Amino acid sequence: QVQLVESGGGLVQAGGSLRLSCAASGRTFSSISMGWFRQAPGKEREFVASITRGGFGTYYGDSVKGRFTISRDNAKNTVYLQMNSLRPEDTAVYYCAARSGGPSASSASFDYWGQGTQVTVSS
Repeated sequence: QVQLVESGGGLVQAGGSLRLSCAASGRTFSSISMGWFRQAPGKEREFVASITRGGFGTYYGDSVKGRFTISRDNAKNTVYLQMNSLRPEDTAVYYCAARSGGPSASSASFDYWGQGTQVTVSS
């Protein structure tokens, strides 16, 4: 079992930045790949970013490439999502997820999920 707790969401103006954190417990953190997904009201869950176990490989959804950065600190059992140049369309609940295999863009392939943190970008 893996427990995930997100933090760092909030309200920000367009063009601003936020950094989300996700603290993991329950398994050796360096043995799991991590991902971020988001879901806006009335929309399907969308892939945002994922990162390999060692942190050397990162992958991004097309809508966030060049603006968001995923990283991890295995010593702190934490994964981060740095979000810059935020837009109103980035407004969503952001979820942290974990899986035993390699990184993935498919939400169905992730085994563990956090409770989500709300990000609201005002225009």
